[in-house]
Amino acid sequence: MSSAQSESTPAQRREALKEVFAQAKGCVRCPELAATRRTVVFGSGNADAELMFVGEAPGASEDEQGVPFVGRAGKLLETLLEEVGLQRTDVFIANTLKCRPPGNRDPLPIEIDNCQDYLHRQVELIQPTVICTLGNFSTKLLRGDPTGITRLHGQPEVLTLGRRAVRLYPIFHPAAALYTPRMLETLREDFAGLPQLLAMGAPEQPSLEEVPEIDGALSAGGQPGAVDPGEPPERAAQDDVAAGGGGQAAEADQLGLF
Repeated sequence: MSSAQSESTPAQRREALKEVFAQAKGCVRCPELAATRRTVVFGSGNADAELMFVGEAPGASEDEQGVPFVGRAGKLLETLLEEVGLQRTDVFIANTLKCRPPGNRDPLPIEIDNCQDYLHRQVELIQPTVICTLGNFSTKLLRGDPTGITRLHGQPEVLTLGRRAVRLYPIFHPAAALYTPRMLETLREDFAGLPQLLAMGAPEQPSLEEVPEIDGALSAGGQPGAVDPGEPPERAAQDDVAAGGGGQAAEADQLGLF
């Protein structure tokens, strides 16, 4: 762990997270996304979470409310968390992209490249022990490898992201179970492994000499490849039903500094 990380207090890291949020809200690195978005969906949850989820990109409901996973897929995620003794307020939820791609198209490689330094800063400041990647895009991005979620789900590994070593735990996107009900049992089995993984604690952190200096967009290596055959679009189910009323959420609710 870098000296800056180890010496910063939770309060300092939370303030720094607010600053990154403010930067993201004004981001215009992807002209098409900046022109078509309603809201930058930075992330929401516990700023000191041990467990962080990373999905693909906001859908229509998320773009409207400014909060990730507010549709049916989000409701299922909350149910799966409750089944293993966790609440949404215990975790932090973010996406690979902070802006909704028009028409819910797949993120473009340049958009993922432009946006990934925000995700790395979130990881560095929240300091999670475990990161659950939900679906193909986030799994392939953070692993820097084209292997799909079908082969990797439920298999934890230690991975260094920027200045932070974490336990990466790939899981199918909850939307998969909404399209294919038999996937629900697979999701439940993978979620059941989370308590034990969290109990292991954080992996050994890299020394300052081992960590590259962060400057500009951070590269996790590689770009997402093709989606596994038959895997459903990850954002479609998030768009179906919004949880709660419409309208853009207040900033405090968006960032969710529980």
